[in-house]
Amino acid sequence: MISILSKAAAVVCVSCLSAGSAVAATAPYVNIENNTGFTGLDEFLGGATDLHVGVQTDLGDSGLLYLQGGPRLGHIKDQDMSQEYSAKLGASVDLSEQFNLYGEILAVTNDKEFTTDTLSLGTKVGVKFVF
Repeated sequence: MISILSKAAAVVCVSCLSAGSAVAATAPYVNIENNTGFTGLDEFLGGATDLHVGVQTDLGDSGLLYLQGGPRLGHIKDQDMSQEYSAKLGASVDLSEQFNLYGEILAVTNDKEFTTDTLSLGTKVGVKFVF
């Protein structure tokens, strides 16, 4: 698992270096995220753990753009763990000191296939108001 993460990090770093000054303001990062579902307090339904590497860049003084990807480990109740690949493209923009708009697009492979016919897509859009 760590080997896959290391290879993905190397690909991102090489891509950034080969792109030259276009990504000079980007910052590479690692994001490990788990999303899990339950019914009630004790019935596990399933979940997924993303092991992503990515790059982010500022959008002026008030925004951020990021791209990340890597393996996704799926775990569903009473089934074997599965592995797919996933990627996220997202942005966050401060519209004021108290108001933030954000969005994200998620893509996940099905049977590790990168085809538009089987790719699972999801979106997240939201606003945050800070008091």
